Amino acid sequence: MTRRRVVITGMGTVNPLGHDVESTWAALLACRNGVSATELFDASTYPTTFSAQVKGFDLATWLPNAERHRHAGRQCRFALAAAMQAWRQAGLEALANLDHTRLGVYMGSGEGSLDFDSFTSLLVDSWRDGRMDTTISAELAFGRMDLYREVEQEANRVVSHLAAEFGVRGPAFNVLTACAASTQAIGEAAMQVRRGDVDVILTGGAHSMIHPYGVTGFNRLTALSVRNDQIPTASRPFDMTRDGFVLGEGASILVLEDYDLARRRGATVLAEVIGYGASADAFRITDQDPDGAGAAAAMRAALADAGIGPEAIDYISAHGTGTKQNDQVETRAVKTVFGKRAREVPVSSVKSMIGHLIAAAGATELITCVLAIRDQVLPPTANLKVPDADCDLDYVPNLPRKAKVNTAMSNSFGFGGQNNTLIITRGR
Repeated sequence: MTRRRVVITGMGTVNPLGHDVESTWAALLACRNGVSATELFDASTYPTTFSAQVKGFDLATWLPNAERHRHAGRQCRFALAAAMQAWRQAGLEALANLDHTRLGVYMGSGEGSLDFDSFTSLLVDSWRDGRMDTTISAELAFGRMDLYREVEQEANRVVSHLAAEFGVRGPAFNVLTACAASTQAIGEAAMQVRRGDVDVILTGGAHSMIHPYGVTGFNRLTALSVRNDQIPTASRPFDMTRDGFVLGEGASILVLEDYDLARRRGATVLAEVIGYGASADAFRITDQDPDGAGAAAAMRAALADAGIGPEAIDYISAHGTGTKQNDQVETRAVKTVFGKRAREVPVSSVKSMIGHLIAAAGATELITCVLAIRDQVLPPTANLKVPDADCDLDYVPNLPRKAKVNTAMSNSFGFGGQNNTLIITRGR
């Protein structure tokens, strides 16, 4: 079977730093952060009172027929705006002869911002009152999704709204693999284009977990930063003083398409997707394998898929959450894969400024890789002040850096040991 080339021709995003790609990129290079006191619900009695929220967003700015989606949830609205940005940049809005049976959608999206009624009330009230039984663990906080069948429907609503808006009559999929979801979605969407299942596909991620259930669950896992007195610098990936991630929300979507089709119709090729790798740790329901074997396996698989060696990678967009374990594990994995060259390859985490967008994180970070290649500049890891002996790579601390970037790797590692890696290179 002929392996078709897969290129990126459109990108869009709505996130705590901006409601489009260019404003987001400018904010990242200026080292601004999108973190503030939580306003979406009263979090004043929670261990973590802050988050990275999307503010001032109006879907009507991007969709003239926004009223059609008036019943869409928060993450659906973000996704619709991001998708329209990508659709327009790709030049698909004016394309009269697009075969919609050859158009697909593949998203990573989660449960949205539903009110989880009695279960949430029980969990939250017991936390506030100090009555949280030690048997109510992470499994209770995250493992009882079977109680809420509507959760699955909410996750699929993003795909449904996108299909309706853009006339998708080809394959339509949604995956929820926690923090790795949108990277997995993009990787598997690229394989669909590569195989010839579709010619064009909308892919990426959307998520909003800034609600009582999400914050309570992550607090129970001790995964969130609790620096309530240092909100602007709370997210500190790879720093010795890091104490967890900052929960964010948003959506980022890319248009992938067959290279030959893009060239025939005169589309601008922003980058080419050349490698995708996936693995599972098979370790614990919430933790990564501490030796980094699973993360390393995903990176090696992506390199093998791309047909290149570690020496070809100019930049790594790290998962880099700012939790003690994740940053150590990712550092070990990079050393395993890159060997003596590990300290020469720049690595950075934009979560330090934008927060952790969960299912939308990987897609957002892949967009920053495309922009790093375009502008030959690396986004920094903000708030990295105190070196950690266990995290001793070049993390591009605190300021952007001019660099020669032709090929970039983007990592996403989800709860339970879901590991996904993408590799892109300069469009041509």
